[in-house]
Amino acid sequence: MKFKIDIKKCIFILLGALALAGTLYFERRVLIISFEQLLFGFMKLKGGGASTALFGITYVIVLFIIIGIILLLPVTDFGKKFTISIKDRVVQLYPIKNIKLYGITLFLVGVILLLNSFEVFPFIKYRLFSNTELFDDYYVETSDVDITFPENKRNLIYIFVESLETSNASIDNGGLFEESLIPNLEQLATNNISFSNNDKIGGAYYSYGTNWTSGAMIAHTAGVPLKVTLSDFGPNSIRFRNVTSIGDILASNGYNNYLLLGSDASFGSRRAYFSNHNYFIYDYGSAINDGKIDSDYYEWWGYEDAKLFEYAKEMISDISKSDKPFNFTLLTADTHFTDGYVDGSCENKFDEPYANAIYCSDSKIYEFVKWIKEQEFYENTTIIIAGDHLTMQNGFYDVSFEKRNIYNVFINATVDYDFSDKNRVYTVMDMFPTTIASLGADIEGDRLGLGTNLFSNIETIPEIIGIDEFNRELSKGSHYYYNYIRS
Repeated sequence: MKFKIDIKKCIFILLGALALAGTLYFERRVLIISFEQLLFGFMKLKGGGASTALFGITYVIVLFIIIGIILLLPVTDFGKKFTISIKDRVVQLYPIKNIKLYGITLFLVGVILLLNSFEVFPFIKYRLFSNTELFDDYYVETSDVDITFPENKRNLIYIFVESLETSNASIDNGGLFEESLIPNLEQLATNNISFSNNDKIGGAYYSYGTNWTSGAMIAHTAGVPLKVTLSDFGPNSIRFRNVTSIGDILASNGYNNYLLLGSDASFGSRRAYFSNHNYFIYDYGSAINDGKIDSDYYEWWGYEDAKLFEYAKEMISDISKSDKPFNFTLLTADTHFTDGYVDGSCENKFDEPYANAIYCSDSKIYEFVKWIKEQEFYENTTIIIAGDHLTMQNGFYDVSFEKRNIYNVFINATVDYDFSDKNRVYTVMDMFPTTIASLGADIEGDRLGLGTNLFSNIETIPEIIGIDEFNRELSKGSHYYYNYIRS
């Protein structure tokens, strides 16, 4: 038996195999809701998580080898031919004679499937050929709004928890699991203010332009989505100079703003955005410079959350001694896809690695909250714990992303409103004015950016026009957005 294959003629077959491998990876492992989410990720690769990238590359290579072998079999000559006769015409079925046509067909099919998994076609339809008037009709310029703080200003500790969903809660409380993956956070949500889309523990709906960390943090703090432009290839492009964020509001009212994160703040232009809006930033590089970790130390996305909370306690203990009120924001990373990071101090209670990472993170966040409550400054401090966005780990939940919600809880908030925190239709952009209101501030009109103060019971924009219509409009181009918000 002879074996013969001409690799030079099989280039398109191999390219098709690569495209199919990429499609399978993103369809099975990564939740891509919009092409802008993926595009922004490629634009801002510097400072990203090496383990996440390595997993993706390895996954695609293995799939490529398997798919490539399967697709090459029909053109591999093992010395035997299979033919059929059709009206006195002999047709060769194996090996395929027209390798070029076979390869180009596989390549085109693979590319179309890959583009579809990247949500490219909706992007072309809405972003490039439609213009929304959503911003013209509903956007409120924060700098034009009168915001009045109480004389005794409250501190703010805002904990962004990577990919934290209420889907992780127990079924009894509105989640998806028989045994809660977040028992402590579930308890905090039950015993404090937690805005929900139902009668149980729910949360914010997904909104276009906010389902990755940079976009989510901008939405939480400025009430606007992150819509990608070609200028975003630059390292410091995400500044939002024309937007007034919570950092600007608090700074003008005598606050000191801090952002603590265990990764490189430059990733996703987070450094550019937060430094442009009056935040002092302490990140992975800062910890190296201060000798807290060795220069070659790299765990998960930089350093793990156990160290993050340790450094947070040190920093808050120091800044709380100042006469000025503080806004201390921190971002966790242990629950980032793929499969998360389980600290050595935590048990592997579940079969799924990602479930263990979520369960471990829950305990560390709760311990940190308990520590805050033991401090002298707590009486005059509001704590907010919020997921930044839905998890990108596809396949972990058995329901679609439209039926999942982003976690939030307000602890020790001071508000003078008659409000309900149940059965609200809202997004993380509504967290912006709601956070300011939780500090006892009065917001003229109770709207900032595209966000609505949830304590006010005024209808949110999604409640007015519907969440689906809201997201459809956000996915379109906007002259107002690009000329006034992103310029």
